[in-house]
Amino acid sequence: MSMNMNPNFDRTLSNEDVMKRRASLLQRLHIDGLLLLLLLILGAAGLFVLYSASGKSWDLLIKQASSFGLGLVMMFVIAQVEPRFLARWVPLGYVLGVLLLVAVDVMGHNAMGATRWINIPGVIRFQPAEFMKLFMPMTLAWYMSKRNLPPNLKHLVISLALIGVPFVLILKQPDLGTAMLVLASGAFVLFVGGLQWRWIFGAVTAAVPVAVAMWFFVMHDYQKQRVLTFLDPESDPLGTGWNIIQSKAAIGSGGVFGKGWLMGTQSHLDFLPESHTDFIIAVLGEEFGLVGVCLLLTLYLLVIYRGLVITAQAQTLYGKLLAGSITMTFFVYVFVNIGMVSGLLPVVGVPLPFISYGGTSLVTLLSGFGVLMSIHTHRKWIAQV
Repeated sequence: MSMNMNPNFDRTLSNEDVMKRRASLLQRLHIDGLLLLLLLILGAAGLFVLYSASGKSWDLLIKQASSFGLGLVMMFVIAQVEPRFLARWVPLGYVLGVLLLVAVDVMGHNAMGATRWINIPGVIRFQPAEFMKLFMPMTLAWYMSKRNLPPNLKHLVISLALIGVPFVLILKQPDLGTAMLVLASGAFVLFVGGLQWRWIFGAVTAAVPVAVAMWFFVMHDYQKQRVLTFLDPESDPLGTGWNIIQSKAAIGSGGVFGKGWLMGTQSHLDFLPESHTDFIIAVLGEEFGLVGVCLLLTLYLLVIYRGLVITAQAQTLYGKLLAGSITMTFFVYVFVNIGMVSGLLPVVGVPLPFISYGGTSLVTLLSGFGVLMSIHTHRKWIAQV
């Protein structure tokens, strides 16, 4: 009988056992460790930057931290639920989301010229459109997973109808940024589902007349002005072009290493409007420079990469469609915000994920990552939903 004479053998086994136990613990909690770590770093960085961007406001910081904590709880709870159970209740969630959007249109709370919130005095104020960013891909993934792929014309029309109802309701609020994100989240499900290229080229071709029709019949005056400002911000430097000019000035003044935390002038001297919401990356760029922006982009890329890995490893069609849509919609979040703040895209009011102030958006984002974790940690479930 042979015996292992290596004195480090027991120690090696012990270390491996410890690693397995740690992995097993995370699996039992249905939490993806790497994704959780990245989200915690992003959340902490967001609070750090928000404190400066809000003019050292502890009130906003506490509210954001509370929303982040609530979002983590929601993420943990959703991660415990099997994807097939989530899929079972998706139609009800979609109908509820549409009804809430109708309620906003009928009796919503108006602020800054837009009616986007439901306000229950003394209880809660929330933005139902944010929830549709999650309900939309879940609904389309549920519908498409029950059909043969790639989708035929009938299923494509029904899918577009499911996307179109909340899109129009959100557009009426008006909230073009959120409406476009809801549209993108549904479109990504169709793309991952193998939508034929002729339909994609057809949609791109139709985008031109649709854009013209939206310009004349749908878009409000301030939205048209945003497009004109995007094309030539210097045409009205003290009016509609002020935001983007000051934003680019703040980012450029940061240089490579930035001016230092709490040392930004554009935001602290009130040159930069909406510095704690849509334009918060300008504050980051001014105070932490190119290095800070690159570090943030690296974190975002790691989150997106992890989401794509989860998508590739999903064992069900529903899981692949949903995980792929959530991941690519998160990419659109980041791309659109940074693009509009740097002058590459028109300003459409899309917050920077985990960095911009906004409770409902933060809770919705973390809930979406809870869905990703559920898909990844319940991979033993292989039944067709």
